[in-house]
Amino acid sequence: MNVPDAQPDPHRAARILRDVPLQSRNTFGVPARARLLAEVDDASTLSALLARDEFSGRSPLVLGGGSNLLFVDDPTRPLLVLTGRDVRVLADDGERATVRADAGVQWHGFVLDTLARGFAGLENLTLIPGTVGAAPIQNIGAYGVEVCEFVHAVEAFEPATGQTHRLGRADCRFAYRDSVFKQQPDRYIVTAVEFDLPRLHVPVLDYAGLGDELATMGIDRPTPRQVADAVIAIRRRKLPDPAMLGNAGSFFKNPIVPSAQADALLAEHPTLPAFGGGDTGHRKLSAGWLIDACGWKGHRDGDAGVAASHALVLVNHGSASGRQLFDLARRIADSVNLRFGVALEPEPRVIGEHW
Repeated sequence: MNVPDAQPDPHRAARILRDVPLQSRNTFGVPARARLLAEVDDASTLSALLARDEFSGRSPLVLGGGSNLLFVDDPTRPLLVLTGRDVRVLADDGERATVRADAGVQWHGFVLDTLARGFAGLENLTLIPGTVGAAPIQNIGAYGVEVCEFVHAVEAFEPATGQTHRLGRADCRFAYRDSVFKQQPDRYIVTAVEFDLPRLHVPVLDYAGLGDELATMGIDRPTPRQVADAVIAIRRRKLPDPAMLGNAGSFFKNPIVPSAQADALLAEHPTLPAFGGGDTGHRKLSAGWLIDACGWKGHRDGDAGVAASHALVLVNHGSASGRQLFDLARRIADSVNLRFGVALEPEPRVIGEHW
């Protein structure tokens, strides 16, 4: 379904920046520079912006909160930052609501806002860094919940045609840490997301110690906000704050392997966590357990390292380069593959190198 383009407002022109340092714009805190960067408040101006000489024929790289990428080298393409912050309730029948948020809205703040309005569903996804626009691209997930479960539609601009599309949930082709936006990374620019959120919701509590955390808090029938508080407590305890220690959260996806391979590994390593893999023929394994078993937790090469609290998190202790972090990630993946025969893939988008 195509949404007619609105006429760009000439008084809301994009801010065009040149030779922009990116160290403060990525949560790893690695140095990089962009030759050209545009900050855009109004997505309806994208067609006019990308028709400018500086952008003509050059597909931009969208930079959200910088929490899901690693700059191994300077980007060669122009960067685009969507800065719209509008959040609106489009419909509310008392039981469910459709809530629309611009791509530039900060994700954690958006989750807390929906909870404050009395809507449930996103509480397990709180404290994930980044923006609303990045959420469907990665199909972010945590504590047994994926964002695709609550996505109603995604608004996306297509630079090649100059059209804005409204893609329903099925059109987004969601999968584990995947979507059509990730499968075709240069086709669409996500400009807004609509969420279908219930007021009454059965909480998901049986994942990664969430139920135990609530029990410790003395809560046996939690509200959505109390679930969010428990998730926040766990994440703050386990994951380093990017403001204090550069990181992009979990660096590797949990690998999905054939059930026969999972069974063989579990027979040899019975403490290896394994989960449903989306179909009866596959299982999902804990990448953190595999990495920890290879001795990487707390490892450090200069300022590139692995968090002492969580083996999935690569960290920048100060002045690590993107290349140093990438090389460390490669060594980690190679060691897991050598010992367990399991291939790991990165969650963040890698700029300037191929995995």
